[in-house]
Amino acid sequence: MKENIGVIFGGCSSEYGVSLHSASAVIKNLDREKYNLVLIGITGTGDWYYFEGAEEKIENDTWFNETDCTPACILPNKSDRKMLVYKDGQVTKEICLDKAFPVLHGKNGEDGTVQGLLELAGIPVVGCDLVSSAICMDKYRAHKLVEGVGVRVAKSAVFSDAVPMDIIMEDVDALVRETGFPVFVKPVKAGSSYGITKVYKKEMLSDAVKAAFEYDNQVIVEENIEGFEVGCAVMGNEELTVGEVDEIELSEGFFDYTEKYNLITSAIHVPARISDDKAQKIKKTAMLIYKVLGCCGFARVDMFLTPDGEIVFNEVNTIPGFTEHSRFPGMMRARGISFSQILDTVIGLAK
Repeated sequence: MKENIGVIFGGCSSEYGVSLHSASAVIKNLDREKYNLVLIGITGTGDWYYFEGAEEKIENDTWFNETDCTPACILPNKSDRKMLVYKDGQVTKEICLDKAFPVLHGKNGEDGTVQGLLELAGIPVVGCDLVSSAICMDKYRAHKLVEGVGVRVAKSAVFSDAVPMDIIMEDVDALVRETGFPVFVKPVKAGSSYGITKVYKKEMLSDAVKAAFEYDNQVIVEENIEGFEVGCAVMGNEELTVGEVDEIELSEGFFDYTEKYNLITSAIHVPARISDDKAQKIKKTAMLIYKVLGCCGFARVDMFLTPDGEIVFNEVNTIPGFTEHSRFPGMMRARGISFSQILDTVIGLAK
């Protein structure tokens, strides 16, 4: 019997467009001999639909239309494990979901909200669960947990929009006097580098903080870590599989949204141009971080490698970019694991 896999895409998030590209790649590479795909689209305003149109409409963002879409919702009864499709207030179809694969990025999808709904409904989730998704999305709290097991993190402080801006800036200035410039100003809970600014001088700080607050009600200011970024693709629940370490080479600035999705002046090297011994240490650190933060299914662990060889934790992406050219599949491919094999593995790990 084929499994019914609910692939959830879109989302009420600034990373809506990124999700469409990732979901398109996932849909194209899932084995139709093994799986029946149930495509579930979430609009940018947060409305859920059962999508029955051509798959290319997802990638080019023409999927949401009256012909292809019918309103839908997940029934939260554990004994049913169903999605209800309805029209004019009447249920027109009930679809059982064996597993759900949220291919969502950022808020309202990667942060544990959708995972919580699916867990309430008793539908096994592909990827991290509610708790680990929420923790990993919160950069500050994830750092504190990882720091507690002896992994270095950047010096930082968190600021809330409930505090007057003049008081925030006094505290930011105090932190910067300790760390020096440059510093990074980031939303605490956001992805794809939205709202992040690398600040080189005091005159830039206020605008950077305001920009970060556009994406979250909390902002984190971090010291700059010298060196370069490395990443590890990790799959598994108890037993873990780690792809080859990758390395981001930057010509200037930081790995912002434009560079992540266009690689204009940057490059990604897989395997990273480091010694085998250092690569093994990075992999062990990634597995430690993955377990400390309660990850399951799959995630990408991002770190920095300093000039003196120290490993510094950056963040965990619980639903990393998932196109065939994204970093997670690239690291697994370097280990000999194809995109289709990745998808089969993570679906098999759903719980």
